[in-house]
Amino acid sequence: MALMTAKRRDGSDWTQTFAEKVDPEKCIGCARCYKACAHKVLEPFEDIDEESDSVRMIMTVASPEKCIGCAACGVACPKKCFSFTTVEI
Repeated sequence: MALMTAKRRDGSDWTQTFAEKVDPEKCIGCARCYKACAHKVLEPFEDIDEESDSVRMIMTVASPEKCIGCAACGVACPKKCFSFTTVEI
């Protein structure tokens, strides 16, 4: 099967990479990805450490169906927390 692709202005192919998940171990909750996403794919999430009872904010892919595959979130992330997937058609 072929991958879903789009065309750039110069006519070359571009394969979209859709946000699949955020690694909670790497995420520092800086929200740079949240600010970079214009499609409201991401949401902050309270991660509770049961051992120390501490709470920290991390990002999560809350609405993957809204993702357009631009990967702006991954580019903005300083810790490279995102994993992406392509779509076969």
